[in-house]
Amino acid sequence: MKRLISIVFTVFFGLWPVSANAEDMRDLTILRAQDVVLEDYLWISRPLIVFAETEADPRFVEQMARLAARPEPLLERDVVVIIDTEPDTPSDIRTTLRPRGFAVVILQKDGRVGLRRPSPRDVRELTRAIDNFSLRQDELRNR
Repeated sequence: MKRLISIVFTVFFGLWPVSANAEDMRDLTILRAQDVVLEDYLWISRPLIVFAETEADPRFVEQMARLAARPEPLLERDVVVIIDTEPDTPSDIRTTLRPRGFAVVILQKDGRVGLRRPSPRDVRELTRAIDNFSLRQDELRNR
């Protein structure tokens, strides 16, 4: 099982490198929380934040694999993924959202928390939650 998790993790980060810059939105952007100021994404993107105590946490590995398996629906909804796996050096995001262990949090474009879950979620559930945000419904009506 450890070998499988290691392979999934290696393949995932081989395909989706963590980047400090979100300028290229053609691919799902994955950023480290220490490099992010959430205000930079207000009204532009929906930050999806994955918190864990370590990158080796099986829940973190599972969540990242789920995101990597189906990035297109997330891209259609202007999602940027932010990871925070360093609780010993808390980022501003960790300090603001105060997760307890593993957590998945989606912020709406206006900065409000739209979803908070303590376990991995599939892309379908995440996109359904986003589609229920009032701002997303406005976007769909205005297209």
